[in-house]
Amino acid sequence: MNKTNKKSIKPETGAKEKTVKSKPKAAPGPIQPELKEPPIGTRPAQTENMEVHHHPQLEHKHKPWKEYLLEGFMIFIAVMMGFVAENIREDITNNEHVKQLTTQLMRDLKTDTIQLNGIRKFETGIVNNNDSLFKLLQKPLGKIDLKKMQQLIADSHSIYLFHPSMGAIGAIKNELHLKQLGNPRMIAFIADYERHIELQRTIQDITLQYQRNYLDPFLCLHFTPANFDSAFSDHPALTTEMRNLTQADLTQLAADMVLVRINTRELLRDSRYTLDDAVKMLKYVKEQYHPE
Repeated sequence: MNKTNKKSIKPETGAKEKTVKSKPKAAPGPIQPELKEPPIGTRPAQTENMEVHHHPQLEHKHKPWKEYLLEGFMIFIAVMMGFVAENIREDITNNEHVKQLTTQLMRDLKTDTIQLNGIRKFETGIVNNNDSLFKLLQKPLGKIDLKKMQQLIADSHSIYLFHPSMGAIGAIKNELHLKQLGNPRMIAFIADYERHIELQRTIQDITLQYQRNYLDPFLCLHFTPANFDSAFSDHPALTTEMRNLTQADLTQLAADMVLVRINTRELLRDSRYTLDDAVKMLKYVKEQYHPE
């Protein structure tokens, strides 16, 4: 066998050697100690030193029926006491509210009675003027005191309007559900008073209508401007001078005054009814509620 001589191949002279760059080593960190597990035989059991909570076993004993009855009775008493306390509190509040309303009602009625007394006196004077004028107009034109007639016409051309104080009554009507105010007598007093007030207002409207329809035309047609102005002043200074006045004009005015007189008497009558209602209700409020 031919033996081949192994020749070591050397790099040629002048050939460049390849350089291998090594990676930079990381900076050494703190050395962590190795955790060695204890031998299996020496490990503590997991159930050792663990607290176990047991629910206490409560014994439920049945109470005697008397105790159940007592507890139910105490609950009933507590509910009843709360109900009674609430009723007492509500009664106190309602009583205070009723006292305020009746006090205001008494003030309103006193104001109304003063006003109605003045109206009654004033309307009585108007009735007397209507009667005097009607009698005077029965005479012939030549025998009539024209100065006096003009003054009576001006005096009959008057009205005293009634403006009732209805604030307290309106508030009480909204509170009639209260047992202190919702009694039949109180309701009847308010109903009568309001009914006569409404009737009085109707007659007042008719009075104003009669003045416009009957007295105003006569004043404008037959009074001189000076007498017209003077008749409604505080210090009238009338003369006997009149314009275009005939017997037929006096007769027509006398016929018109019949209606004016009837209406004025009805107005006076209704004012008395309203005044009587106010006085009766005022007396009832004083006796029933003692607001003052």
